[in-house]
Amino acid sequence: MAGIQTAAGIAPAAGTENSISTEGDARRARVDVHHHYTAPEWIEWAEAKGIAHRQALPPWTRWDVDTALSVMDRAGISTSVLTVAMLGRLQDPKTRKESARVALGAAGDLVKSHPDRFAFYAPVFLDSPDLTTWSLSHGMDELGAIGASVRTSANGTYLGDPSHDRILTELNSRSAVVSTHPMDIPRGDMALQGVPPFLCDFLMDTTRAAINLILNGTLDRYPNLTFILPHGGGFLPYIASRVELFGGHLTPKVDSARVRDYLHRFYYDTAGPMSPAATPTLLSVVDSSRILYGSDWPPTPSHLVTDVTAPALDEDPALDEDQRRRINRDNAHRLLPALTAGLPRHA
Repeated sequence: MAGIQTAAGIAPAAGTENSISTEGDARRARVDVHHHYTAPEWIEWAEAKGIAHRQALPPWTRWDVDTALSVMDRAGISTSVLTVAMLGRLQDPKTRKESARVALGAAGDLVKSHPDRFAFYAPVFLDSPDLTTWSLSHGMDELGAIGASVRTSANGTYLGDPSHDRILTELNSRSAVVSTHPMDIPRGDMALQGVPPFLCDFLMDTTRAAINLILNGTLDRYPNLTFILPHGGGFLPYIASRVELFGGHLTPKVDSARVRDYLHRFYYDTAGPMSPAATPTLLSVVDSSRILYGSDWPPTPSHLVTDVTAPALDEDPALDEDQRRRINRDNAHRLLPALTAGLPRHA
């Protein structure tokens, strides 16, 4: 989000050209693994059902393909992997499934019409194993989703809780890449007044989920799963040594010698953390081969993506060109080979 540091006088990554070559400079062929997609078709469906009204929804839900492609071109993003958003707290199982069907169908149609620019994750519903099984089957098997997306917590229960075992078993059987993201965070009296949740609470929610995955042995019990932590892993890199030191005080205890191994098994995206202060901390925990480019657009406004966060990554003094290439493109291609399997890339 806002507040990323970049050196004065550095030209933004934004450009006026309408095409991006995947050859040469990876700064002009990024793979964005953190792109929020609210389908216009879903908005229309939700309004028709009286579930949501577009004017009352956050501005970032007004997604349209032309704006998305324009921002991608200016930020040097060749391909965006979409997290399919469905706002509202729907309770009726039939309505929730219809909501997911509309959103997934729109994502599938978008990828068909722009196969070299977009891919998407199938959503996971932590409170509904049945809906999750359907979503993964419909999204991945029928529509071509290349991974899954899940909230770091739901209803106060963090990812990795034993109640999620059926869902995790399903994901493990698919060797799924799972993109995580905070959403359900303390509100009302629990919130810090005057501070938007994305500033601190989202990072803490991600940190808690990562520690819960470690605590419950999720990475060992489901070895085929790969988790992407957003926003540079929240506060996890900063407190890594603390988790190692006090692993014996957790319940159940975690061998301190294993903590560093667990930290190396996550992937971390760049949405927001890349700066002269944050990058060295992240690199002290993981190799650059575990870091992926993420824009966090459109919640992060277009001008910040193109003029601040992308240039901050490109000019970060803690990174060399090989590391930048891995982060911008190569790591994502290795982790998500479907992005390059037989598809003509944007040129």
